[in-house]
Formats: sequence, C-alpha cells, structure tokens
Amino acid sequence: MQKLTYRDSGVDLDTYQESMARLPSLLKRTHCPRVLPWNNGFAGLFQLDFPNGLFSRKYQEPVLVSGTDGVGTKLKVAQMLGRHDSIGIDLVAMCVNDVICCGAEPLFFLDYVAMAEDDSDLLEQVVTGISAGCMESAAALIGGETAIMPDLYQKGDYDLAGFCVGIVERSRLLDGSHVVPGDVVLGLAASGLHSNGYSLARKIVFDHAGLTIDDRVETCEATVGELLIEPTRLYAQPVRAVLNHYKVKSVVHGIAHITGGGLHENLARVLPATVDAEIKRDSWQVPPVFSWLQGLGNVDDAEMARVFNMGIGLTMIVSDYFAESVQQQLASLGIENWQIGHIVEGCGESRWV
Repeated sequence: MQKLTYRDSGVDLDTYQESMARLPSLLKRTHCPRVLPWNNGFAGLFQLDFPNGLFSRKYQEPVLVSGTDGVGTKLKVAQMLGRHDSIGIDLVAMCVNDVICCGAEPLFFLDYVAMAEDDSDLLEQVVTGISAGCMESAAALIGGETAIMPDLYQKGDYDLAGFCVGIVERSRLLDGSHVVPGDVVLGLAASGLHSNGYSLARKIVFDHAGLTIDDRVETCEATVGELLIEPTRLYAQPVRAVLNHYKVKSVVHGIAHITGGGLHENLARVLPATVDAEIKRDSWQVPPVFSWLQGLGNVDDAEMARVFNMGIGLTMIVSDYFAESVQQQLASLGIENWQIGHIVEGCGESRWV
C-alpha cells in the first residue's frame, strides 16, 4: 500500500520552511526597541511604553485601537501583471489608514497570507511590500500566518488580510464629537484608485472595453497595468505630524478614510448627529484615471462617487482658524490637499453644495 505524505496533498513542508526562512529580515527592519524578542515564539510581543527619551510616551489613559482589512480584487491585477511587490503596501494602507482616523499612532501589524501552493518567491514579494508599508507607517511587523490550502485556491491564486493595532490617549481620541459648524473639510489627495472599486474597474476595462494589461492609456500617460496596480497612499506619518504639532490645542476634530462607499458615506461616519458636511463640487482636481474609467464604462456620476474615492483618499475636519496652517504642513510633507467643504448645522449627513 502506498504511503501518503503531506506533499501528496499539495503542501510541501520543505518549501514552506524555505519560505519562512526568507521573512525574518523583512520583519526585523520594521522593529523598534518596543518590540520584545521571542525567537520561535507563538506570538509577537510589543510593549506600550519604553524607558527611553525617544520612545517614552508616558500614557495616562491609553486606548488600544484595532483594524483589519484586505485589498479585494486588486489581487487579480497583481496576478495578471505577475507583480506582487506592492500589493502588501495596499494591505498595510487599508488597515493603517483606518486606525489613524481616531487619532491613533500605529503600533504593530500582522498579516495573513493564504496560498494555493508553496511559492517562496511569491511570498517574499508580498511580504516585502508589507514590510515597506510598515516602515513608511512607523508600525512594526511582528508576525503573521501563511496558510497553504490547495483545495480552496486555484494554482496562482492567493488572498491577503491585515491586522493593525494602534494607541491613542483617551483625551486625544477623535470620535467626531468635537466637530462643529464652521469647521473646514480638507481633502487629501489619493494616489489613484487605492484598493476599492476594483470589481467594477476590472469589469469596465477587461470585460466591457476588452483592453489588456499592457494597453497604453494616453490620457493618463500610463499602461492599464500601471494605473490599476498603483499602491494605496499611506497617510500615517503626515497625519501624526499634524496631530503632534498641536499637542494642546484641539485643531483636528475628525478624520475619515475614503474607501468603499465614497466620500459622502465615509465622511458621514465621523459626523455627530447635529451637523452636516457640505462639499463643494469641483473643489479639487480629479485624477484622469477616474474620467477614463467613467467614459470607458459610461458610468453615472453618482455611481462613480459611491464606488471610487475620486481623488480624495482621506479627509480631515479642522478648525477654521487653523485650516490654512494644516494645509501648509501637509503640503510640506508632500501631500497635496484642498479645502473641499465646510461643516454646518444638520443631522449627520454629507452632501454636495
């Protein structure tokens, strides 16, 4: 009788061990002294405070903040291109950009990678992007899980999930309760589609228009693949810089990550029930990738605004008096931004004006 092995079922433990051996250096480069070593341990260790002038926070009422997300069907674009070194940046961005919305400092990140088969090169590319995203966000990549499941995924397929934990002083928590009439809504530029709306984008580009990943889009001065794979912008460092600039004054009253549901649905999530956000049309420059998609698929304006970020990846609701100062700080950090609206009395909605 034949003796069966794990390899016979599609899981090669030798290849798996080779894959794991490539990852420690990618994690290590994201670590700060607050990460506690536990070689070959079963979890990642991170201490909240550190007795050192550079890392000491001296928390009074620390609140832990957590977030989890994936990158959706943007994975299909990465697979079509055979390029997997930036999709990890998207994964980090989708989680970290959520966590910073309440004013939190990202602390650490963990990933989950599910694959059809052991592929050391593919896994290394993916985690390289995750590591890069963590470094840009000043978050430590302290662990993860790689699952090989040949019966659930077809060859070449894989899926990602990310988990981020941050921290904020309770007194500095941004929950929208301080948003008042007269506040200004700042729109921070997106880098492109980010990681939302890809089911519609792929439907338009590949199924409806019949384009290929290598076709050139002249209005955007890029190929289809370049437009669709552009990584999600990370906002952690510039947002933290603005928040740290005002350690006493209450200047930033709310932050919203513009993802699925678009500008209005996500902005409304951080508004109290006593105010509305009035957003001015044409108050920012919509990147050409959105006009190209809309024309290619004959998509209604309302559908575009609900599915895509339309060039605004994050909004900050700030005190009117400090709005221009915050804009200048963001610009100095390389983040293009605009005053896109104001807060008025209302019932917790966001709308065009």
